[in-house]
Amino acid sequence: MSKSIKIIECPRDAMQGFHHNIATKDKVEYINSLLRVGFDVLDCGSFVSPKAVPMLADTKEVLDAIDTEGTATKLLVIVANERGAQEAAAFKQVDFIGYPFSISEQFQLRNTNHSMDESLDILKNMLSISAQFGKQLVVYLSMGFGNPYNDFWSADYAVEWCQKLANLGVKTISLSDTIGIANPKDITKIFTKCLDILPHVEFGAHFHTRPDNYLQNISAAYIAGCRRFDSAMKGFGGCPFASDELTGNLPTEALISYLRHIEEPLQINQDNFDKAYLLAGKIFI
Repeated sequence: MSKSIKIIECPRDAMQGFHHNIATKDKVEYINSLLRVGFDVLDCGSFVSPKAVPMLADTKEVLDAIDTEGTATKLLVIVANERGAQEAAAFKQVDFIGYPFSISEQFQLRNTNHSMDESLDILKNMLSISAQFGKQLVVYLSMGFGNPYNDFWSADYAVEWCQKLANLGVKTISLSDTIGIANPKDITKIFTKCLDILPHVEFGAHFHTRPDNYLQNISAAYIAGCRRFDSAMKGFGGCPFASDELTGNLPTEALISYLRHIEEPLQINQDNFDKAYLLAGKIFI
């Protein structure tokens, strides 16, 4: 596992459930501003059914319009099936294809309209598609820290699924607290075990959090060895299944503040971060 910090900024996650329409030109302006900050990756769009996520139906137009010249930031898009993976892979700008695989049967059905077994077959095909087009598949282990549907869950169960995915050839797994219920004990146990038994896999943290628990969750993951974090400016976004309206994405500014406090070196351009942060406040209103 890489020892350097990777920050994955997630405008896609921030936008997808936003209550007001965001014009394509505004998305392009915002993503262009994020490309100048120094993030490692931008989760910038999705190739899923426009009926399911109407806000991101213009992802193709956004990808064609953004300016990636002169930036080292790579692009990631989310897909839900092989068709979406084929569409995403056709864009040379796209480096990573993200696929949400839930270890809750109920959530997998709700999220992708497929069972876990069906989704596992889709995942195998996505590995082939990614390899064919020179992309890397990132699997988001949805409901990685529990679920609200009374499906079985335990920290060991989450680790077992990470082993299964790694055995299939998955190289990057982002453990996802989909509904904001992770606690430091489970975070520590899952990351510690996964990093110990699967050192060839890069593990990330995709936390949906509340203002009163994001610092303890960041700290638990970092101390356990996690060096890849997903976040979104101002904490916009989150999961529509979370009943708590205060639950959103991990705020990027909180993540950066924590990392600077512990003197972790970052490649963030603060002036460009401030400009993007101000723009986020204008777009998400």
